[in-house]
Amino acid sequence: MQDARSALSIPQAFALAATQLGDRRVIWLLVKSILISLVLAVVLGAALVVLLGWGIGAMFGLDYDQTVPGVGIAMIAVLGLVGLIAAWLAWRIVAMAVLQFYADEVVELVEAKFYPALSPRDLPMGEQARIAIRGAVRALLANLIALPFALALVFTAIGPAVVFAVVNAFLLGRELQDMVWVRHMKDGAAAPLGFSSRFLLGLAVVGLLAIPILNLLAPFLGAAAATHLVHRAALRQGKIDA
Repeated sequence: MQDARSALSIPQAFALAATQLGDRRVIWLLVKSILISLVLAVVLGAALVVLLGWGIGAMFGLDYDQTVPGVGIAMIAVLGLVGLIAAWLAWRIVAMAVLQFYADEVVELVEAKFYPALSPRDLPMGEQARIAIRGAVRALLANLIALPFALALVFTAIGPAVVFAVVNAFLLGRELQDMVWVRHMKDGAAAPLGFSSRFLLGLAVVGLLAIPILNLLAPFLGAAAATHLVHRAALRQGKIDA
């Protein structure tokens, strides 16, 4: 296990994570989490469309069945576009929340191949659900708080993207580290990753989530990379035993 104690860079951790994408167990895990995440993201987007439609109709006294021909269709088209955008934005929150329910499987798959001497504790389903819900709520609240700042920078074009990237990088780095560490923490020991490592880990996942196709793999790659980074750091610091 001496090699497992060596330091890893963020790119190296993601490269190790990518080596498991061909594993049949990983493929099945990806299929499950992606399908559930897509369904939930679409449902959230559709719910927003319904709420917006109701709100606009109530505000302006619109009845889509009785308005000027074409207006109702145009409103539905606009709301549909808003729904698609909302579903896309919801993907990060939904995908990471869903992955929390499969976090044990991700950790086990990585450990079985790279860290067979380690044995994480099993988390009860209830605790996994609480962790997932807390993470999703934190992400939602943080993004809502960041929204006014992003809107204030909308004239810069890139400003909103930077604001959300920074906020979500902080969130994701912390969530991914805790997802792994909660299964190995002893006597309340502090998590082994420093601030910069957590932030860069989260920023890498945020970047992957912005790239089509790769955004489907980003939650698994982020969780697997986090497992490598946390284990390597904890082993070097003597916080877990090989």
